[in-house]
Amino acid sequence: MTQAAKVWFVTGASRGFGRIWTEAALKRGDRVVATARDTEGLEDLVSTYGDAVLTLPLDVTDRDAVFQTVKRAHQRFGGLDVILCNAGYGYMGAVEEAVTADAHANFDTNVFGTLSVIQAALPLLRAQRSGHILTVSSIGGVIGFPTGGIYAATKFAVEGMSEALAGEVASFGIKVTIIEPGSFTTGFRSSIKAAPAMAEYDGVRQAVLGAFKPEMSGDPLATAPAILQLVDAEKPPLRLLLGAGPLPMIKRLYEGRLSTWEQWAEVSNTAQGTRAA
Repeated sequence: MTQAAKVWFVTGASRGFGRIWTEAALKRGDRVVATARDTEGLEDLVSTYGDAVLTLPLDVTDRDAVFQTVKRAHQRFGGLDVILCNAGYGYMGAVEEAVTADAHANFDTNVFGTLSVIQAALPLLRAQRSGHILTVSSIGGVIGFPTGGIYAATKFAVEGMSEALAGEVASFGIKVTIIEPGSFTTGFRSSIKAAPAMAEYDGVRQAVLGAFKPEMSGDPLATAPAILQLVDAEKPPLRLLLGAGPLPMIKRLYEGRLSTWEQWAEVSNTAQGTRAA
């Protein structure tokens, strides 16, 4: 059975996963509103796909602009089927190294930018009683790692918000999926901002960098069929890992957590206390 063409609204569409998934949607005949802070890198899509793509400048930290842009997208195509919240970047450094203003800025983009896009789209999706919201998290939204505390915190926040959202909007026919990529050669590192380094954390920093091997990184182009299969699924999952690396890591993580919780269960249970009936 042929899938009906979908209308996508994509943030951070100019590079990385956003660009790859935007182009994959267009290639198969979907229509896309592709947004980015700088749309110059999207001009070739207009040349190739014409009226099927609408490129709009958007900084997701500008809440008013988000609402105006989503409204314009809806007016252009008469509906929205897939909301892809992809805009984001990494702010890296040890927690002690983090500059508060820079940490705030990372949350403004990764968390509050995502929130604004979701809030702008929801009234439209509720009215049509359909839609699929994709929030882009990371393996760093499941596993915190040294010198990535602020970035991980933003992605943990996206995960919690998205999980709650899924329960809130299911009765309106709206689906939610958290996309959790592992390591891919998307050029993400070029968008990383680093906190001022303290020599005390150089050893930890080197250990983290040394743990990431080039062969661990996946081919970002190979993610496109997975994303298309996801948005076509009648019952998509709440979470979708991308890449072969994350699942073994997560299994080890949760086995460790369960073991620790069980070892300390007696202490945990005593914290329940007793209350008179």
